[in-house]
Amino acid sequence: MKQYIEQNKDRFFEELFSLLRIPSISSEPAHKDDMVRCANRLVELLLEAGADRAEVCPTTGHPVVFGEKKVNPKAPTVLVYGHYDVMPVDPLGQWKSNPFEPEIRDGAIYARGANDDKGQTFMHIKAFEYLVRTGALRHNVKFLFEGEEEMGSGALSKWIPAHKKLLASDIILVSDTTMISSKVPSINCGMRGICYMDVTVKGPKKDLHSGHYGGAVYNPINTLCKMIASLVDADGRITVKGFYDDVVDLSRADRRLLSKAPYDKAEFMEEIGVNDLTGEKGYTTLERIGIRPCLDVCGIWGGYTGVGSKTVIPSEAHAKISMRLVPNQDSKKIAKLFARHFKAIAPKGVTVEVVERHGGDGFLIPISSKAYKAASRAVGEVYGVDPVPSRGGGSIAILAEMQRALKADPLLMGFGLERDFIHSPNESYLLDQFFKGMESIAKFYQYF
Repeated sequence: MKQYIEQNKDRFFEELFSLLRIPSISSEPAHKDDMVRCANRLVELLLEAGADRAEVCPTTGHPVVFGEKKVNPKAPTVLVYGHYDVMPVDPLGQWKSNPFEPEIRDGAIYARGANDDKGQTFMHIKAFEYLVRTGALRHNVKFLFEGEEEMGSGALSKWIPAHKKLLASDIILVSDTTMISSKVPSINCGMRGICYMDVTVKGPKKDLHSGHYGGAVYNPINTLCKMIASLVDADGRITVKGFYDDVVDLSRADRRLLSKAPYDKAEFMEEIGVNDLTGEKGYTTLERIGIRPCLDVCGIWGGYTGVGSKTVIPSEAHAKISMRLVPNQDSKKIAKLFARHFKAIAPKGVTVEVVERHGGDGFLIPISSKAYKAASRAVGEVYGVDPVPSRGGGSIAILAEMQRALKADPLLMGFGLERDFIHSPNESYLLDQFFKGMESIAKFYQYF
């Protein structure tokens, strides 16, 4: 595979860049046509790589792409999952280059989607191409690429139950996660779920003069800030009643196993540009971002935010709140608990609206499985060191649903790094990780 990459890397870049140039931002209606354009381009790439069939499938939202190649009805079937939608690019002024004009500099590809998830999805297409063209493919392979992962996979969630036979497989192979580092590769054996809520606090029926009314009426922004501040206590625990009821604490043995992952606090802080860390009392940083739930405000606004000043008490204030959940927590249950709690802590002088935007459950896979062992062997050979198991702090909500519907476990072979700034300006993907990812995926098929 290494030689194949070297011989074809210029073509690989051209093909990947053709995807990265398409602004497939799923959450923005203005890019609806771009979503279809990106899906069609993926179909072309799958067919060129050797798929027997590939097509754009309509859904209630953005389309999904399905492709497959059958080599033997008795052979194991690998279902490759990925997503072609990307996050918005704001704040645009912080990008050093156009987010939709990919560039290679400093040993990395820079563009929105370079890592998450067009770059990582593209690795699977090229590893598949290599196996087909060299006659080394011994598995049936199916591809499922969606266009709504960054907004909760709502359309795919409805599409899967009607297409379970089409998607039947033995393993769901995914590259949409990160490694601990390029020197210490890791394979995720689980991910957290998510519950994403919008909240609105309303006060007076119109904006009020802060001199005439300040100090006498409830300011929705002040009130919202106080309510949000009360959601996490001094020990870093979420105060929503019943939130921890279904959280299963890891055993000491499991915590010891996960603690084998190397961690340097100073390096960790330097990488993200902070001077100190916080979190739930009694847990390490890696445990806080992997095996424990958390609550974060992802956006907050209200009142006047333009140039200069405007002395008003706003009539309403808004926030977006994300809760990362651990396996066994139910996102629908958490949404109800949160809504009930948030309304209960509001003072009488305001009214509160709570809307669930999207959610999904976490999941775990056994590290004793044949697929995990095959991935571990493959990554170990490519990197020259055995990978360690880890738990992903992020969420791919649809995977838990796929696991239940298809009775197949997800296997998370992610090759991103924290330095890649996914979801942020200047997203990138190291070329070394890009190439090693292709090699590792090809070797996975060899050992699975």
